Amino acid sequence: QVRLVESGGGLVQAGGSLRLSCAASGRTFSKYAMGWFRQAPGKERELVAAISWNGGSTVYADSVQGRFTISRDNAKNTVYLQMNSLKPEDTAVYYCATSSRDYYITLGREYEYDYWGQGTQVTVSS
Repeated sequence: QVRLVESGGGLVQAGGSLRLSCAASGRTFSKYAMGWFRQAPGKERELVAAISWNGGSTVYADSVQGRFTISRDNAKNTVYLQMNSLKPEDTAVYYCATSSRDYYITLGREYEYDYWGQGTQVTVSS
């Protein structure tokens, strides 16, 4: 059974930084792409960033490009999202997700992701 557990959310002032972590278990982590999504109140869930199974490819939403960095440590079965220069509009619940298909998927497409964590709240104050 695939399990994803996010941590690292919290309250931060605009311009500050946070690092989210997502610990995965239940299968061979290194074979699967990982993604971070977010959902703000009253808005649809959106892709923030995703990383391929081997870390060789990444994709980012335009709104976070240059401020956020996704990375993974396959030895620790963990994916990270480093968030810098945070803005109030980054406030949302952030979810970690992964696919049921191993190796190559279309990273930027939400339909590729079948397993989801419970989410962690990120609040950026102005």
